[in-house]
Amino acid sequence: MKRTKLKKTEKSKNQEHKIIKSKEEWEKELTPDQCFILREKGTEPAFTGKYYDNKKKGVYACAGCGQELFVSNAKFESGTGWPSFFKPAKEGVIVEKKDYKMILPRTEVLCATCNGHLGHVFNDGPKPTGLRYCINSGALEFKEK
Repeated sequence: MKRTKLKKTEKSKNQEHKIIKSKEEWEKELTPDQCFILREKGTEPAFTGKYYDNKKKGVYACAGCGQELFVSNAKFESGTGWPSFFKPAKEGVIVEKKDYKMILPRTEVLCATCNGHLGHVFNDGPKPTGLRYCINSGALEFKEK
């Protein structure tokens, strides 16, 4: 199977609006699970997050800052147990960074506004992008439309 090369996300248009807080400030605003995922780069167990099977129409925003990240029409069933999307809501809302925590390098996905860890992106998604943004439910808030 031919794999599509990952597309680099443009530098955030929100760079001048970056949200920077201390660990203590984040702990006051987020749940322990949200802190674990967004601030400590944790991962929730597969098939346990509240959005992996969500089929409602709406927008998925960052649980840390409210930045709209993904829309429901870009969500697809990947079978992985995490919400999966084939593209972000718009250019510049996420940033990608190489992650060397596992044996093989992966591409980490971060919120461009608050630098919160969202998940990872892989080259095994559906058309039209061929990408699978595998995102933790705990990093997201869903706004139904």
